[in-house]
Amino acid sequence: MLVSKTLHDLPTKLDNGRPMRVYVIAPVLPDYPQAKFPGVVCFSEIYQVTGPVERFAGQIASHGYVVACPSSYHEFAGPEPLSYDTEGTDKGNDYKIQKTIAAFDEDATLAIDLLVSHPNCNGRIAATGMCLGGHLAFRATFDPRVLSSVCFFGTDIHSATLGKGKQDDTLARVRKGELTDNGELVMIFGKQDTHVPRAGRDLIRSTMEDANVTFSWLEVQAQHAFIRDESSKGRWDAALTRSMFTFLMEVFERTVGRDLGPRIASGKVAEHVC
Repeated sequence: MLVSKTLHDLPTKLDNGRPMRVYVIAPVLPDYPQAKFPGVVCFSEIYQVTGPVERFAGQIASHGYVVACPSSYHEFAGPEPLSYDTEGTDKGNDYKIQKTIAAFDEDATLAIDLLVSHPNCNGRIAATGMCLGGHLAFRATFDPRVLSSVCFFGTDIHSATLGKGKQDDTLARVRKGELTDNGELVMIFGKQDTHVPRAGRDLIRSTMEDANVTFSWLEVQAQHAFIRDESSKGRWDAALTRSMFTFLMEVFERTVGRDLGPRIASGKVAEHVC
């Protein structure tokens, strides 16, 4: 399926109120201009919407999804991606602890609002992201409109160090039950990921299990950023990326790819007539 890209600059209220650039990549069916598709918010790594992120989002869109990619650092810089070098890495890591958690959450809400109002979106929303974006996709699932999230090597979840003050409340909110009976999550980590060590992964998994979150957990033989096909410092694994993308598509097709009707409480069976 062919896709198109449009740019949307959304006003924000928090921090200094600079507009947020959102890249929307959507399926193109010229003979069906009113076609409706599910929506996906695709959160980027610390470098904003780079070529690898846009290509990843484009693959999802080509399978029949309207994909919104927010530029996370609009408070500090323009929408252009940061470079995959020491300077770009330092800026990205600095911005992510200057920005408030409330501002990160506002970005997610605005991106979801944009998808829900998009003329070719049916309002069924999922999320995904990598690195910083994996954490933001996780937090997006607190919004009840997000029915599923696939999070690639989400950073800072285990250490609660995202945002200004380096004291995020992600796992605290999970413990409070804010993801219980909410959307489905998939957590994907590389076992050789030095950014999220084994103890950190164990903490995330046990916290989710104790809170009765609906999730799948995948640990693969890979390093951090293994899905990035550019400047990955030798960590890109194309074959493994393809496998994980197939898993992502299964989850999205099952949770938002079709309208299943109203959800019933866990353990109850819907009545039907034979």
